[in-house]
Amino acid sequence: MSEQNSIIVKPLPSNNKSKGDRNEKNIQSAFPNSPIHKGEITDDERKKTFQELVMDGTVLNGNGLNSFSRDYEGAPNLEEVETGGGGLPSSPYTPNLVSPGPGSVSAIDQIEYTGELPDKDLRNNFGTGKGGLVSPSETSPEMSKTTILKSFISGRSYLGSDGKA
Repeated sequence: MSEQNSIIVKPLPSNNKSKGDRNEKNIQSAFPNSPIHKGEITDDERKKTFQELVMDGTVLNGNGLNSFSRDYEGAPNLEEVETGGGGLPSSPYTPNLVSPGPGSVSAIDQIEYTGELPDKDLRNNFGTGKGGLVSPSETSPEMSKTTILKSFISGRSYLGSDGKA
């Protein structure tokens, strides 16, 4: 969990220093129509808005994608990835390593890679926890449970992602 609170809307109280100190009365006078001073924007309201706009639901027509789920719905199971030639990968973790042949740059012309691939169970990728070879279908449901601010765990995606309870 987050160990330190961050300032969102409500400022730190004045520390009565001569330089760099905040004068709340002057700020409110200079910005009388600010939604912060009117109480329309609060820490709790910003957290709720962030959860709704950034963490939850499906985005439609956003940034060149027709839609995508922020709840990680439909994450692939790497054990079900089809491999072979004709543009398919050599494994769920590597592209097809075969050249398409003389004069071609099309992946469709690739034959199936028949060389040796590393044993995924013997791989030790950078980082800690379950590693980079765990299937998104296993990790995504847990990651989608993450909620705003206080639920983050330093150094982990979710509780148990380090391979420990």
